[in-house]
Amino acid sequence: MTENKQHTVKPLDPALLARLTGGLGDRATVEKLCQDFGTLYSEFLPDVFHSETNLTIEVGYLGHKTGLMRDLIADLGDNYVLADTALRNWSPNFVMVCGNGFVITLMETLLGAQAEFIAEPIKRPLSNIEIDLAVMLFERFANVLRSGVNAPGGFEPIFERPHNWESRPKPDKDDADEYGAFIHMSVKLGKITSDFGLVIPQKALLKTQVTAPKSKGQVSKARKEWAEQLAIQVRKSQVTLEARVSLESLSLNTVSRLAVGDVIPFLEKGDITVDVSANGKELYACEFGRAGDQYTVRIKSTHSSDNEILRHLIK
Repeated sequence: MTENKQHTVKPLDPALLARLTGGLGDRATVEKLCQDFGTLYSEFLPDVFHSETNLTIEVGYLGHKTGLMRDLIADLGDNYVLADTALRNWSPNFVMVCGNGFVITLMETLLGAQAEFIAEPIKRPLSNIEIDLAVMLFERFANVLRSGVNAPGGFEPIFERPHNWESRPKPDKDDADEYGAFIHMSVKLGKITSDFGLVIPQKALLKTQVTAPKSKGQVSKARKEWAEQLAIQVRKSQVTLEARVSLESLSLNTVSRLAVGDVIPFLEKGDITVDVSANGKELYACEFGRAGDQYTVRIKSTHSSDNEILRHLIK
């Protein structure tokens, strides 16, 4: 008789497998590479900003954190905006992140607010218009990275439209995760300090040689006027307006008995005043009217200046 023996093969520890295949490095090597990225950004990003916006920022390296990519992103919290990014011949799946406070502060600055009057931003998701500004920010972050890493071919970084942390699509649970490093940096504009960073797979990080650009003259040759770009983008953005008309007051008993077909008169007689608002802010006082088959409003006066309206609508 032949005795059949079954042998149970234990799966290889994921961390050990990652280390054997170049996806997980030792602490000293990862720390050194993260510091190199911190040096790259602290030396080069302020030059890019000053060249293109005439704004002065200070960038510092805050440290790094290692772990699985999904955990690193989950640990960021909801006060961040993220952009999934790829750079050909370097990494197909790293993530750029920026604290919402920096985007909000930069928006206020570009719209003309004086630094001494800009308060610490409240923690909130970014509006669509603020995310439009984040696109321009991430372009600068990505270009600084491209200028300092060994990615042959001179390809441009490609990133998806940024999204608030809580809106980031959830990855498929069946998809394999990988070890990464979160490179954490501070950025100061005026008196407001926020942060930004990179979440990079260690498989790409461990093959990276970071070299700071040799000359400050390598910053963008096209000195784009960010304030002008921002104003154009703001004016292109779609805003939902609401019109409110005051109706005649009725008793609670009457209101409770209203039925289909009942009519409630306007409060005013003659020309009807309509308050037009957006995002809860009253913008215009208008007259109620009609043009053909459509009901309309005609603007009579504004409640705010152009700049005040813009600052409100971006929030």
